[in-house]
Amino acid sequence: MWIYEKRLQYPVNIKKTCPKTASLIISQFGGPDGELAASMRYLSQRYTMPCREAAGLLTDIGTEELAHRAQGRGCRRHSLQYL
Repeated sequence: MWIYEKRLQYPVNIKKTCPKTASLIISQFGGPDGELAASMRYLSQRYTMPCREAAGLLTDIGTEELAHRAQGRGCRRHSLQYL
């Protein structure tokens, strides 16, 4: 379903670090409104859907959100090293 290549889509060359921006990026992945929280909400709400098609859609969306998290790991590690 997915092909995972452990490389960044665009080259990153950080000349000046900004801990505030790095903190914002990290919160988008793991914070209360981040990718992981969103995927868990979608995946848990699928069990309350009366329509099987809607439950399948929520499963697909939740799985896609988890894929975003997996893709962002390299980016997050890169921003953490500058804190």
